[in-house]
Amino acid sequence: MPRKKNPPAPPPNDTTQHNCGDCKDGTVTTTVLVGRSRRKVGEQTSLCLSCLGTGNPT
Repeated sequence: MPRKKNPPAPPPNDTTQHNCGDCKDGTVTTTVLVGRSRRKVGEQTSLCLSCLGTGNPT
């Protein structure tokens, strides 16, 4: 029995914006907590794991 051919995928639409919902520029800010009472001492900037720093979701 011959295999069915899948229809070709539609071309990507370049007019849509691909923004990651977790970040704006590929970095996210995390609150740094210390001590037993878990008090806030500052913020730390790190790489967004949803888009791996590109700003576009994967």
